[in-house]
Amino acid sequence: MRLWSLSLLVLALLAVGTAHAAPSALEKRIAAAVDRRADAALELLTETVNVQSATENLAGVRAVGEIYAREFRALGFETRWVDVPAEMKRAGHLVATHPGKRDGPRLLLIGHLDTVLQGEPFRRDGNRAYGTGSSDMKGGNLVALEALRALHATGELRGMNVTVVFTGDEEDPGSPQLVTRESLLAAAEDADIALAFEGSAPGKGVIGRRGIGSWRLHVTGVQGHSSGIFGESRGYGAIFEAARILDQFRTELREPNLTYNPSVIVGGTNVSYDTATKSGTALGKTNVIPREVRVEGDLRYLGAAQFESARVKMQAIVAANLPQTSAEIVIENEYPSMAPNPGSERILGVLDSVSRDLGAGPVVAQPPIERGAGDIAFVCGDGRLACLDGLGTDGDNDHAPGEYVLLDSLPLQVKRAAILMHRLAR
Repeated sequence: MRLWSLSLLVLALLAVGTAHAAPSALEKRIAAAVDRRADAALELLTETVNVQSATENLAGVRAVGEIYAREFRALGFETRWVDVPAEMKRAGHLVATHPGKRDGPRLLLIGHLDTVLQGEPFRRDGNRAYGTGSSDMKGGNLVALEALRALHATGELRGMNVTVVFTGDEEDPGSPQLVTRESLLAAAEDADIALAFEGSAPGKGVIGRRGIGSWRLHVTGVQGHSSGIFGESRGYGAIFEAARILDQFRTELREPNLTYNPSVIVGGTNVSYDTATKSGTALGKTNVIPREVRVEGDLRYLGAAQFESARVKMQAIVAANLPQTSAEIVIENEYPSMAPNPGSERILGVLDSVSRDLGAGPVVAQPPIERGAGDIAFVCGDGRLACLDGLGTDGDNDHAPGEYVLLDSLPLQVKRAAILMHRLAR
């Protein structure tokens, strides 16, 4: 059971305050500890990036986890590897815990070990460090670890309650998700604040992330000679009906933070479609009214209410069929969203104060529509925890060749994270 309610946490964060001043003497020592580790931190980033750890590379994911476990143990953390059922074909997760004062707020730090691509090795070119996972999110994991190391070097970590969960399948979660995210959800039960270290955007923090849904549309019409299209017996055919549905999605569902993307479509007289591979074939003739269309896409939303509203509207549009056509849609919620809450807003205010005090300028909330889904939403989607994401590295080309981190941003990101955690734990 968490020791603090969200309302008490908000009051505590108010006490931290958002007035801007120079860092305290202790905070200057924390910053100095970060600077002393610059070369060693880069070596650690090199080591982790050079281990290939695409989600399906179970041994590689585990190997990256073992590197971080070694480093956490050096800071006084207890570490354990959490396996998931073998049929999920996922590596599992690293959990590290550091008990502190019984009456202090409990911090949950979230990262992930896997990458989308199999891997480009580490290389440095001036201010850029390239390599798969350098930004998403071995760089972010490094920020979390080095922030804790700076707190340890100054003695501040000793009294802090910190749990770290680095998942092994964030990029392609195993199913069912409630099983593969069990360790993360369990850690959240004893947490008051969740901090995630996905990549940052300069001057922005993340207190809202959209969730992901999927939809599959199946449309049928009456096959026949094309001369009979629009007639009473043949109707409009499957392709016209699919076009109507998709266009009404476009025109009638538009609202802030909601997007819906038809990503693949197959239609004609004879259709073959594989839902697993998202691929198919179609056969048709110009003089034949098409009999079948299949469409798949995603749905991005903020908050359960928006997802449910969109689901109802989409089903109503699908049901209003053109003559002699029929359609059905399956809509599933695959990844939860994280909506802003008062506690999260207060943490963002503390980060803003830290950033200003360090001379790095203000930090404002990044619009949720600019971010994808993330693991933090599993523990923050219901608003019970105060949550902040986007504490990781500045970089680009995530999920693509040429992924990189801006090296001159690393010390600042680590300092901000370390001093933020120090102020939250006071």
